Formats: sequence, C-alpha cells, structure tokens
Amino acid sequence: MNLEQAIRTAIAYEKEVRDIYDEGGRTVNDEYGRNFFRAMADDEQRHVDYLEHKLEQWRKNGRITVDELDSAVPSRSVIRRAVNKIGVQMNKDARGMKEQQLSKALQVEIETSRFYRQMVAELSAEGRDLFAHFLEIEENHIEAVQFELDFISNTGYWFNIKEFDME
Repeated sequence: MNLEQAIRTAIAYEKEVRDIYDEGGRTVNDEYGRNFFRAMADDEQRHVDYLEHKLEQWRKNGRITVDELDSAVPSRSVIRRAVNKIGVQMNKDARGMKEQQLSKALQVEIETSRFYRQMVAELSAEGRDLFAHFLEIEENHIEAVQFELDFISNTGYWFNIKEFDME
C-alpha cells in the first residue's frame, strides 16, 4: 500500500469511529455519556481534518510533514484519578445504549490501531512517522473506551484486570 492509499484508508477508519461516537452523543440519555461521546467524536474529527490536510499536501508536493496533533483523551493516570469523581447514576436503558455504543467504538478503535500498526511496519519513514503518532493516540482511545465499558458494566474489571471477585 502506498502512502496516499494509507491516508485515504485512515480517513475512512477515523470517519467510521467518529460517526459511532457522534451517534452515542445523540442517543445516550445521561449528561456524562453525552459529553464523553461528543469529546471523542470531536477528537476523531480533528484526526479526519489532519489526515485530509496531509492527503492534500501529499497530492500537491509528493511529500508530507508530520505536524503535532493533540488529543482530547487524557493519559491513563489522569483517567484513573478522575474515576473517584465519577458518581454518575444511569437508568438501565441508558446504560445499555451507552454500553452498545462503546462496544462498537472499541471494535473500530482496535481495527484502526491494527491498521496503523501495520502501516508503521510497512511504510517508508515519512508514512511510518505519521502513523506511529496516530497509533499512540488510538491506543489511548482504546484505553479510554475500555475504561468506560469497565466502569458501566460493573464486572469487577478495570482495564481488563480483575479488581475484585464476588466469591
């Protein structure tokens, strides 16, 4: 796959997950859930905008520059510190809708990260640098979504690590 194809594919992945988050922001009833989904949709839209700019740059110059791209998703330690402040009560219907949207988003985030990992392994330095940064951001997105799923599902797991057992 050449760099232009890789960027076009990345744009498609970013739009797909953006749309899932956007749908969550429109359909989830609780304020915390809406805010989470909207923030994630906005972050993904920034990725789309950035990648579209890089695609245009590539088509004009046959080269790209890798510029800084910030993410709205905080580090893992910041997320964990915020856990103690989250006291959101949701009804079962809202929780189910949120869990369904998060599960869809997690699946696409994992697919997107897998694609970025492949591009880092296959592309030349220019593409590798671009997609390495996206891989890092998407892995943080996976952590944030997994955290949200663990929180609302009350399974005793946090970031896929068993924290407590009812037995």
